[in-house]
Amino acid sequence: CCVGTKETAFVSAVTAAGLVHSVTRSCSAGNMTECSCDLTLRHGGSASEGWHWGGCSDDIHYGMSFSRKFLDVPFKNITGKGGSGLVAMNLHNNEAGRQAVAKLMSVDCRCHGVSGSCAVKTCWKTMSSFEKIGRFLKDKYENSIQISDRLKKKLRRKEKSQRKIPIGKEDLLYVNKSPNYCVEDQKLGIPGTQGRECNRTSQGPDGCNLLCCGRGYNTHVVRHVERCECKFVWCCYVRCRRCETMTDVHTCK
Repeated sequence: CCVGTKETAFVSAVTAAGLVHSVTRSCSAGNMTECSCDLTLRHGGSASEGWHWGGCSDDIHYGMSFSRKFLDVPFKNITGKGGSGLVAMNLHNNEAGRQAVAKLMSVDCRCHGVSGSCAVKTCWKTMSSFEKIGRFLKDKYENSIQISDRLKKKLRRKEKSQRKIPIGKEDLLYVNKSPNYCVEDQKLGIPGTQGRECNRTSQGPDGCNLLCCGRGYNTHVVRHVERCECKFVWCCYVRCRRCETMTDVHTCK
């Protein structure tokens, strides 16, 4: 469904980033024979500033290379003029995901010294949490750029008036506008949001205002019956009460 949209751009980027993140973590943990920590940082640092490289720095180079071979090579083997714009878009979005992991690398340090002083620090490079990488890519998704599906020498913006603005390697690109996910479309495999349970008090994606696409929602009361206040009685059985609760459930119109 929905090939070449901003949603597929986000999925491509997250998949490529996830592969880098997972493989690199395995390298640092010593779970792979092909890679380990970043050995290039072993004996560097700044003695004048009182720190040196140590510990196990995440070496994303192997993870980046693995991700490119695993995800990009199949696209590069695709021939034919019809899909060239989509292929270039997918390759760009894959790399944008990998660049997000590299961009968000940070430096962690541990202090050494008498009585907890920080006379000397040992530092190492580490990847950000995948949650932080995901938030970064979500922001890129929300500001993604539509490009022309006719590939010439390089990727070009769809809007002619904006074509002089360069496309960044971290930007997410899409060719086709997204369909209306609010309304059911069996041909595209879109279920729509009618009947979806929503949270009346949430302002997030699970909230009724957003999920119901402005159509409003129905409220009905659901009765839950369950065993509760269970106690062990010597000897040898469990005695419980039967508890009943009533809750409001909201579903999209």
